Amino acid sequence: MTRSNIFILTGCIIIIISAFLPWMSVETANLHHHLTGVNSDGTRLGEPGKLNIALAVIAIIVMFFGKSLSAKINLFVTGFLVAWTFRNMLMYARCEAGICPTKEIGLYLSIAGAVIAIFGVLSTKTKVVKPRLENH
Repeated sequence: MTRSNIFILTGCIIIIISAFLPWMSVETANLHHHLTGVNSDGTRLGEPGKLNIALAVIAIIVMFFGKSLSAKINLFVTGFLVAWTFRNMLMYARCEAGICPTKEIGLYLSIAGAVIAIFGVLSTKTKVVKPRLENH
């Protein structure tokens, strides 16, 4: 296993674990609520942690194929994963109706895991085939 594969695997494992950790907490006069990536009951935020988990699993599976096409697919998957986790940060960190949530560790870990995974993909060495030029 190469160093870049270790980065991809580490980042994806962090993303999967962070989906189950608290992403934000909301405190009001009569409510103290912790939200995770896969459990956001009582809100309209959905469950974006499920897509994080799915994309991380796809990145791990594609990582084991040693072709240059799989590196390109993994670049797309992890790039989308970084964009999706950044979107989650924006969605979970915004104030709504005068109530501002507190960002928790799971949200930060998901972003860190996505950045580590895309760093691993970008540091993957692929063979570049140079076309042969014929002399006439």
